[in-house]
Amino acid sequence: MNIGMISCVVMAVIFGMLSLVFTFLKDEGAILISGFNTMPKEEREKYDKEKMSADQRNELLNWTVVFIIGSFACYFINTYFAIVAFIVWLILFFKNVHFNTNKAFEKYRKG
Repeated sequence: MNIGMISCVVMAVIFGMLSLVFTFLKDEGAILISGFNTMPKEEREKYDKEKMSADQRNELLNWTVVFIIGSFACYFINTYFAIVAFIVWLILFFKNVHFNTNKAFEKYRKG
């Protein structure tokens, strides 16, 4: 085992456990999403929390799969695939980063 594979497995476990949290909490898990938890309660009621939680769960599952594939590639092909896995994860991560909470959550607005 090498450090690349170990780091990919650790990241996969972390993101896998977080996706389970969102799976079990369902719409209550939306409060764990950054930016949404700082909104006033009456503002949070305007959003579809169940869809937000499901999308966050799916995103975490995608990240888990990226790191699982990276760990297998590290073990069977080359240790440098850990770097590829982290680069792919960073691209997926920053694709969904928003500095404006209104823009970040506008697709979840009810009505």
